[in-house]
Amino acid sequence: MIFVGDDWAEAHHDVCVMDEAGARLAFRRFPEGIEGVAGFHDLVGEHVSDPSQVVVGIETDRGLWVHALVAAGYQVYAVNPKSVSRYRDRHRVSGSKSDRGDAKLLADLVRTDRHNHRPVAGDSPQGEGIKVLARAHQGLIWERKRHTNRLRSALREYYPAALETFESLADRDTLAVLNKAPSPREGAHLTIPQIKATLKRGGRQRNLDRRAADIQMGLRAVHLEAPGPVTEAFAATTRSAVAVISEINLQIAQLEKTLEDSFEQHPDAAIYLSMPGLGDVLGARVLGEFGDDPERFTDVKSRRNYAATSPLTIASGKTKTVTARYVRNNHLYDAAIRWAFCSLTTSPGCRAFYDQRRANQDTHYQALRALSNRLVGILHGCLKHGTHYNENTAWAHRQPTTTNIAA
Repeated sequence: MIFVGDDWAEAHHDVCVMDEAGARLAFRRFPEGIEGVAGFHDLVGEHVSDPSQVVVGIETDRGLWVHALVAAGYQVYAVNPKSVSRYRDRHRVSGSKSDRGDAKLLADLVRTDRHNHRPVAGDSPQGEGIKVLARAHQGLIWERKRHTNRLRSALREYYPAALETFESLADRDTLAVLNKAPSPREGAHLTIPQIKATLKRGGRQRNLDRRAADIQMGLRAVHLEAPGPVTEAFAATTRSAVAVISEINLQIAQLEKTLEDSFEQHPDAAIYLSMPGLGDVLGARVLGEFGDDPERFTDVKSRRNYAATSPLTIASGKTKTVTARYVRNNHLYDAAIRWAFCSLTTSPGCRAFYDQRRANQDTHYQALRALSNRLVGILHGCLKHGTHYNENTAWAHRQPTTTNIAA
C-alpha cells in the first residue's frame, strides 16, 4: 500500500507519496489537466502496480481531477478542510503552513486515520448531473432573493407606494409595472387601460380589471417624496434591477424544466416522489445531495447525521447539552426542512408528529427538524429495501403520548 496526499490549487497539485511505515517516497508538483493526471499515474506506477493499493487524501470530492482518480481505481478520501486544519494543529503548534507540508499531512492522515473519514461516493453520472442542476437552480433562487432585497431597500428610499402595493417583488405583475413606471410620479399617472396592458405583457390573463384597480389605488396613495434628482437616479437603478430579476426568473423556469426531466428519469425517482411533501424539484434536491450510491450511508444514523437533522450532543463531566448541527451541508438541510414543512398538508402522520412536538413545547423549527429527521429515516428504509412510502407502515406504530418524543 502507498498513501498519497494531494494538496490542490487552481492550477496545480502538490503530491506527496508515503509508504505504510510513514516514510516519504516522493514529492511532485503536477499541473491541472491531462498532463498532470498522466504524471500522477506514472508516479504511482513507480511504486505499485495495483490501483487498489493506492489511497489518496484530498480536500475536495468534486472536479475533473477527482473523477479521474476515482475512475483509475484509487481509493480516494475527500477530507474536510476543517479536519485537515485540526490534524495540522495536532502535529505542529508553530502555525506554519505550506502546500508541500499539507500534501505530506494528507498522506499521513489517510495512512493512520482514514477509518474516520468518508471515501468519495460512487454516485452515478446521472445522480451527479441531478446534483449539479439542483444546486444551480437553488443558487439562482437565492440570487433572486438577494436582488429583490436590494430592490426592496431602494424602493424604501423613494417609492414606498410600490412596497405597499406589491407583496412580492419577484412577481411578474410587480416587475411589469415597475418596468413601466419605476418612479412614484409615473406610477401615480398610470391609467387602468395602461396597467391592464402592462399586466398582459407581463403574462397575467385573469382578473385583470380587479388587479389593475388595486394597483392604481396603491400607487396613487400619498407618501413622502424624495428630491427629483434622487428619484430619477433610483428609478434608473430600479429599471436595471427589474431587468436582472426578470432574466433570473426566466432562467429559473428553464432550469427547473431541465431539472424535472432529469430527475424523473432517475431509477430512484419513484421512491422519492412517493414520500409526502416531495415533488420533482424538492425531490431532485434531496436526491442530488444524498447521492445515489447505495453504499454511501452504512446506516440510518449516518444519513441523518449527514442531513444535519439529528441532534448533536455535547457532554463533559456533569454538563450535557443537546443542540442542532450548525456545521452542515446547507443545500441538503434547507431541502430537508422544506420537505418537512410541505409534508404537513399531505400526511396525517407527519401532521400528528409535528403537532405532538409543538404540544411538548418545541418551537416551530425544532418540530420541523425533528420531523425531517424522521422522514430522512423513512427514506433510508425505502431506498434500502426498494419500496415506496406507505403511510400506515410509517406511522401506525406511533401512539399519541404526552411525554416528550426523542428526536
